[in-house]
Amino acid sequence: MRLIVTGMKYAPRDPDDVVALIGQNPLCWLVSAGVAGFGASPLPLLAECDAQGRLVSLFGHMATANPQVALLRAQPAALVLVNGPQAYISPELLDNPTWVPTWNYAAAVIHVEVAFVPEETRASIEQLTDRMEQGRARPWAVSDAEARLPRMLPHIIAFRAKVTAVDGRFKLGRDETRRDINAIVGGMGEGPLRDWMTLYNQERLEQEEKA
Repeated sequence: MRLIVTGMKYAPRDPDDVVALIGQNPLCWLVSAGVAGFGASPLPLLAECDAQGRLVSLFGHMATANPQVALLRAQPAALVLVNGPQAYISPELLDNPTWVPTWNYAAAVIHVEVAFVPEETRASIEQLTDRMEQGRARPWAVSDAEARLPRMLPHIIAFRAKVTAVDGRFKLGRDETRRDINAIVGGMGEGPLRDWMTLYNQERLEQEEKA
C-alpha cells in the first residue's frame, strides 16, 4: 500500500508536487544495502502514476554489470533520493541585520521495493528517451540505433521501484515572515528554486503586493 509521509516540518503541500519534482529532476540516487554492503547509483527515473495521478512507482534501468543489481535482487528494499533545486540564501537579500543565512531546497526521499523486469528493458529506454527528447526540433529515437541494440540490450536491465512511502522535504522559505520572503524572492535570480519558492509562498507574496 502506498503511504505518503507528511510528518516532516517541510512536507509537500500536495503529493503532486513530488511527481512534478521528479519530472523536473529525473536523475535520482537509488540507494540500497545488503549483506555485501551498500549500493548507490545515479539513475534517470520516470514517475508512474495511477488513474488519479498518484505516484505508485518509478521506472528505470541500469547496467547489468552494476554490483547494485545483485544487492537489489537479495534485498529489494531501497531509497530513491530526489535532488531538486537548492541554494544558499544570504542575508544580503534582506535589510534585516538580525536575519541569519539559511539553505532552501526541494527534495524527496522515496521508499521503494525494486523488482527487475528484463522484458521491459527496451521499453524503459524508449520511454526515457522519448521523455528527454520532447520539444527538440529533431527528436532522436531509440530505433535510430536499431543496428546497435542487439549488442547493447543484453548489458542493460530494467526495473520498477514500487513506492511504499514518500518523505517530501520542501524547505522553500515557508518559515520566513511575509516581508522577508518577499525580499528574498525579489532579490533572487530567475530559476527553478525561485519558481518553487514563489509557488509555496504565493498567497503571502500576493498579500504583500496588495499592501
